[in-house]
Amino acid sequence: MNQTALQNRALAVLLAAVTIAFVWIMLPYYGAIFWAVILGILFAPLQRNLLIRFNRRRNLAAGVSLLICLLIAILPVIFTSALLVQEGASLYQRIESGQLDIAGYVEQGKNMLPAFAQHSLDQMGMGNLDGLRDKISKWAGQGSQILASQAFSFGQGTFDFLVSFGIMLYILFFFLREGPELARKVRLAVPLPEDQKRRLQLKFNRVVRATVKGNLLVAITQGALGGVIFWILDIPSALIWAVLMAFLSLLPAVGAGIVWAPVAAYFILTGATWQGVVLTAFGVLVIGMVDNVLRPILVGRDTRMPDYLILVSTLGGLAVFGLNGFVIGPLIAALFISSWTIFTETKPQVQLP
Repeated sequence: MNQTALQNRALAVLLAAVTIAFVWIMLPYYGAIFWAVILGILFAPLQRNLLIRFNRRRNLAAGVSLLICLLIAILPVIFTSALLVQEGASLYQRIESGQLDIAGYVEQGKNMLPAFAQHSLDQMGMGNLDGLRDKISKWAGQGSQILASQAFSFGQGTFDFLVSFGIMLYILFFFLREGPELARKVRLAVPLPEDQKRRLQLKFNRVVRATVKGNLLVAITQGALGGVIFWILDIPSALIWAVLMAFLSLLPAVGAGIVWAPVAAYFILTGATWQGVVLTAFGVLVIGMVDNVLRPILVGRDTRMPDYLILVSTLGGLAVFGLNGFVIGPLIAALFISSWTIFTETKPQVQLP
């Protein structure tokens, strides 16, 4: 018995050591591996349908699935990112040359404020907006400079990007081809009852699909609509604003209004009344309606998490994991809730005397 216990402990130590070592060597490419897993889950239904259509030829079905994924999910993101970097460089040049005077816009908005608003600002200690004007101008310059610098850093990191991109595609192909078998092996290795493992796996798949498909669809729709209305109203750098609105749309209860509402208010304050009214109406009735209609259908129903938890977990995930956090954050929150729900349902009940 002692020999068996010693062997079990030695095996546990060995498993922990090799797992830590494996995770350590995979960390440089964790983003590529992570998105290969996510895309593998998203395109698994397509892979199953193609597998039936191609008479169980796994390599052909996985190759076609990978090609479709590349065309509809990966290449558009790369193309949009390249355009965003280019637009950011152009915006930085316009700010540096004085062609785009952010400080002047803030000063003009300050002068257009009514007397009662000026008095309220004075009472709150915010009457002197010169410092705020300078800060906004500085932030705009720094933000556009970051986007502009990405054009140079992208050229320097092209090799690393191509390596990561190649690893993601390579792993994704095998995830698509052997996904069910890999999932079965993972489930066998987890020391939990079968029903609990099934519940956790279903929750994992639902949250991934709802977060990625639902949130991204809402974000892309809102960003595209916001970019179109900004372009119609001849607002500079409409593409940057569209991407920013799409990014902010990932946050429930906050959304793209952080971008279009101040612009609409600026239009109204500076006398461009019809532009402000049009932007406000479009933002509330069109962009806002997309969030109110699509998000509960695509996200809330599958995640079964309240909006406040999705918001906090998304923000926390972004803060810890960067852009990947908009998926990792809600996923961790969902698994946290599921795990504690399973624990409370299965723990032994204490018998009171």
